[in-house]
Amino acid sequence: MSIDLPAARTPLPPLAGRVSAVGASPVREILALTARPEVISFAGGLPAPELFDAERIRAAYDRVLAEAPRRVLQYATTEGDPALRAAVAGRLGGRGLPTEADELLVTAGSQQALTLVATALLEPGDVVLVEDPTYLAALQCFGFAGARVVPVPCDADGVDPAALDRLIAAERPKLLYLIPNFHNPTGRTMPVERRRTVAESAERHGLWLVEDDPYGELRFEGEPAPWLASFPGVEDRAVLLGSFSKIMAPGMRLGWLRAPAALRRACVIAKQAADLHSSAVDQAAAARYLADSDLAAHLTRVRAAYRERRDALLAGLPAALPPGSTWNQPEGGMFVWASLPTGHDATALLRTAITHDVAYVPGAPFYAGRPDPTTLRLSFTTHTPEEIAEGLRRLRRALD
Repeated sequence: MSIDLPAARTPLPPLAGRVSAVGASPVREILALTARPEVISFAGGLPAPELFDAERIRAAYDRVLAEAPRRVLQYATTEGDPALRAAVAGRLGGRGLPTEADELLVTAGSQQALTLVATALLEPGDVVLVEDPTYLAALQCFGFAGARVVPVPCDADGVDPAALDRLIAAERPKLLYLIPNFHNPTGRTMPVERRRTVAESAERHGLWLVEDDPYGELRFEGEPAPWLASFPGVEDRAVLLGSFSKIMAPGMRLGWLRAPAALRRACVIAKQAADLHSSAVDQAAAARYLADSDLAAHLTRVRAAYRERRDALLAGLPAALPPGSTWNQPEGGMFVWASLPTGHDATALLRTAITHDVAYVPGAPFYAGRPDPTTLRLSFTTHTPEEIAEGLRRLRRALD
């Protein structure tokens, strides 16, 4: 008796090379490991959920669904809800950057805004300059675009201007990506004069200047600094990205980009290919919330809570980290950047920390170039001062 064996199946074509070239986000992997409720996590850059203005946000949804259900539940224009764009434009103008509603594109968070800009600007092999270290998801975004990412050496004030000019001359980049306000992951803020110098370099050398500002309204000490986009001479090359995730609610997934007309139009086309438009009902609710509620008062409460939490973290770090460790004192935002003494490896030590039900993000994945294994990012926004103190006690035991 013969047995018929199943025919060998033809293998599927492989995934695109860019998928294997870009790794998963270590931050997302850590968040999955620390999902247990008993873990006190300094890892994720998450807003404090108890501070969400949930009642007024719900009222905004209720109102738009009651008043205009056929409009807000229907397809919408790619550019975004006119009332929301007008509200964002008004807020930008009130903070020193005159803006028309038509200069804005509403996106699914500032992360999508960056992806659209990369899609519209970058060819495989193009050079992108970034701060060293920089936002991890930006490295993923530029990697998917096939760009070659080159890190610019930084000091406590951001990119080193002399190093920036040398790299521009040597690498001929197309784009410079910066987070000047309460930088992720370092928490630092670029001073006004450094911003002016960077804007002048972008103008002089003719490269695109992309400014990511999801944290700028979370300042709780010091004076606000102007956006890079507000300096004269960069009007035709400055792109500003913003988000409602940190000031309203990340679950709404709303952000925006402000860009010169030709680039903005290219981003609109890229967004049409990606998702047609961001959620119409979420946009309408956000616009209603901005019209009916006092966002300034809400942000005052958030800033006060975050400042108290930052101070609790800073107060406990001397006892929690090994002698010889260093860290900064951010003026706002969500993160403190720390360095352990030479010889310590924050990535290896994280495994021990998790067994003590505490977590942080190692700094190494944030580097486009050679990483510093001693660095780590600590977010102070998600937990109360009492929880922060307990988390630092656990961290001290883990690092002993």
